[in-house]
Amino acid sequence: MLSFNGSGRRALASTTALVPVLLAASMLSGVSARTAVAQSATDLPSVTVDVEATDENNDSVQGSKTTLKEVDIAPKRLSTSDTAKLLKDVAGVSLYSAGGVSSLPVIRGLADDRIKTTIDGIPAASACPNHMNPTLSYADPNDVAKVEVFAGVTPVSAGGDSIAGSINVEKAKPIFAAMGEGLHTQGRLSTSYRSSSHSLSASGDVAVATENFSIGYNGSWTHAGDYHRGGTGEPVLTSEYMVKNHALTAAVEKNGHLLIVEGGRQSIPYEGFPNQRMDLTGNVSDFANGRYEGEFGWGTLKGRTYVRSTTHEMNFIDSLKGSGMPMNTESLEWGYSVNGEIPLSDRDTLRIGNEFNHFRLDDWWPSVGSGMMSPNDFWNIEDGQRDRLGTFAEWEAEWNPQLTTLVGVRNDMVWMNTGDVQGYNTGVTYATDVANFNALNRKKTDANFDWSALVRYEADTSSTYEAGVARKTRSPNLHERYTWSTGAMAMNMNNWFGDGNGYIGDINLKPEVAHTFSFSADWHDPARKAWAVKITPHFTLVKDYIDADRRTGQTATNTFIKLQLANHDARLYGLDVAGDMEAWDDSSYGRGVIKASVGFVEGVNTDTNADLYNIMPLHGRLALEHTLGGWSNAVEFEGVAAKTKVAYNRNEIETPAYGLMHIRTGYEWNNISLNAGVENVFDKLYHLPLGGADLADSGKNWGYNVFGEGRSYVIGASVKF
Repeated sequence: MLSFNGSGRRALASTTALVPVLLAASMLSGVSARTAVAQSATDLPSVTVDVEATDENNDSVQGSKTTLKEVDIAPKRLSTSDTAKLLKDVAGVSLYSAGGVSSLPVIRGLADDRIKTTIDGIPAASACPNHMNPTLSYADPNDVAKVEVFAGVTPVSAGGDSIAGSINVEKAKPIFAAMGEGLHTQGRLSTSYRSSSHSLSASGDVAVATENFSIGYNGSWTHAGDYHRGGTGEPVLTSEYMVKNHALTAAVEKNGHLLIVEGGRQSIPYEGFPNQRMDLTGNVSDFANGRYEGEFGWGTLKGRTYVRSTTHEMNFIDSLKGSGMPMNTESLEWGYSVNGEIPLSDRDTLRIGNEFNHFRLDDWWPSVGSGMMSPNDFWNIEDGQRDRLGTFAEWEAEWNPQLTTLVGVRNDMVWMNTGDVQGYNTGVTYATDVANFNALNRKKTDANFDWSALVRYEADTSSTYEAGVARKTRSPNLHERYTWSTGAMAMNMNNWFGDGNGYIGDINLKPEVAHTFSFSADWHDPARKAWAVKITPHFTLVKDYIDADRRTGQTATNTFIKLQLANHDARLYGLDVAGDMEAWDDSSYGRGVIKASVGFVEGVNTDTNADLYNIMPLHGRLALEHTLGGWSNAVEFEGVAAKTKVAYNRNEIETPAYGLMHIRTGYEWNNISLNAGVENVFDKLYHLPLGGADLADSGKNWGYNVFGEGRSYVIGASVKF
């Protein structure tokens, strides 16, 4: 039993098993799996058990999937404590800028809850009305071993309750001793420093293992001050943060079956948000989860179960943002997922799965003093409930060595409800809103149906083509449906867009339904080493897209305004291009590779003909990477066009074009690695295209965008033992 209390009034409780017992029983079976095999008796390394095949030339249909592995992730860890920023080079992905560890990924113009985001397959819904604690904020970059990004057309096995795509961050698998090694121990210590924010990070992990049992600890700590903008060197106010992560993991491997149990805590004492009217002044999240992976004679089976309890507080941590105004949320989330893969024949593979997610939320703002924010606590959402049950079936067929198809269907049932609310007082505005809301039947049930169909054709050893079409559905979140107050102050506090405006929900919002088509042409040399280029045009129509309409009387074009969430239809289309080319490969000078990517997307509300909010303008990257033995270097250029297509219904502000240069170098010798770099080499002054409105430096005045980070020297070191 796990419970928590809101404002000393009551407890929400739920019981969940941390380990699927029926799956754990299979540990006693003697079925073999594709596990790592120890080397010779004289060379006994540790073994990472992974029951999944790791074939780099997998011929299955992937859709618009990008996989980042250790070699891709390692160079980025030095420059960020924000796991979302590890994705910044992925074609089709951009980022809503937020707090120091809380950026929100965007896939082809669709962001936040429109993306299914998980850590080791487990979700973590944002408990904050400003989405200050999104899923990826709970993973430290040093713990990330692999990231899978599905953009646009996503197989139903990787989707559910999302319309943009899926992101799954995976931590490193447990380490086991090799056969005959006896007790195996290992560890790592890392530290880094970034000059712009005077950020200091430290992380480490340690593990003790036998051939069949492993236990490990990993932890991290980061402290950062306000980062400095380019050119002037002035600080971007309320961008400071501190975060601490701790996790303990135990694993058992027997007869090819793997069971992992993990528990831990994240604590964020404070995190500034330059584009919000509030800051995070406390976030404590405790979690536990269990995972099982194994193979049987009929196929493979995976199961997960999890629970997470979060206590979140907002207030002001910078005097320029005003006096105190506490805002609290508490949430409890638990669930499970089970899926199996069954080879029906040499040609056909069936995947089936079921998952359940239970989310409870209290969002209340304690009374302050004896003025307008008294004498009652303001209940934004009381006993909010959102449950989802998803089931899918997927069939993959390899018709011949060149042609593979993947089709799937999915159903997600979503049940939502919330309790009565109250305002700070019984004034006319609060009294009317409260009476109207509490009189409503607030129970909502959505029956959502998705399907996807993809085809992959490998014409020859140098060209591969994929096409896909999908219907994807997302139900509104609790704040979209149940925020109720029309008071100006309350509306300003419900804003997960970072635009400074005020929002109110709509209990009658319909689920978003997206129909997406994409096509990819992938050309490369036969060995996939000398050169490659991939071009992916994409097109999406969204029925009942959740946009925002101006409320009555909100006609101003030069100030923050009040908006009502509303369903509209929308259209998005664009093009992603990514490629690389070997520049040289010489035993004396090492290997040089040129990498490039370009992304373009446009989105429009087809009911109003207005541009959608926070669409990334044309952007691209060009990098030269060099390796020679243990030495690695890179020079990267980043360019972003002016953002001139903005959401005029929200008074969104345009941003100018800019270009940045970054350099990095590193050397690895035995178990020691040293890294250094310079971000924004020329100290360019620029605004973040998806940074939202500046509500700190501007004194909450309309017309200012958040500045990007200026020149920053970064240095880091790591030692393994």
